[in-house]
Amino acid sequence: MSAHNFLAEMEQEFAATKNLLQIIPEDRLTFKPHEKAMALGQLAYHVATIPGRNLMFAKDGAVETSVIVQHPVPDSKHDILNAFEESVRSVRSLLGTDDTSWLTENWKLKKTQKPIAEMPAFSFVRTFVLNHWYHHRGELTTYLRILNQKIPSVYGPSADVDPFA
Repeated sequence: MSAHNFLAEMEQEFAATKNLLQIIPEDRLTFKPHEKAMALGQLAYHVATIPGRNLMFAKDGAVETSVIVQHPVPDSKHDILNAFEESVRSVRSLLGTDDTSWLTENWKLKKTQKPIAEMPAFSFVRTFVLNHWYHHRGELTTYLRILNQKIPSVYGPSADVDPFA
């Protein structure tokens, strides 16, 4: 898959993600549906930053386990939305250039500088950027449903919004 194809897919997903992030209730950022779950704000920040952050890991060719599992807690909804806009800019910069040869290289997950997993960078982008992003975005819709937020259309009608009506 080419950088152009990845970027085209991500451009389509940016709008759906932004629509979800915009309906996050500011006063519920600490909400957790389960004791083992991330708080709403933390999950939303993760969803906001996955594209740019994880794509940078792909370009860098490696990341440490201690870094990839960090999930910062934002102070506000404003922080989440700003992080998302920065993530979008980062994606466009990384995939919109002439030099995307890094997609053909191997990527490594390291623990204390020792490789523990390796795959082609394009596979990392599909799995740990796109699929990972979609998984957590779906999780975010569940949190928002529990909080009685009207869920916007992502890939078609939701129980609350019918873009075809």
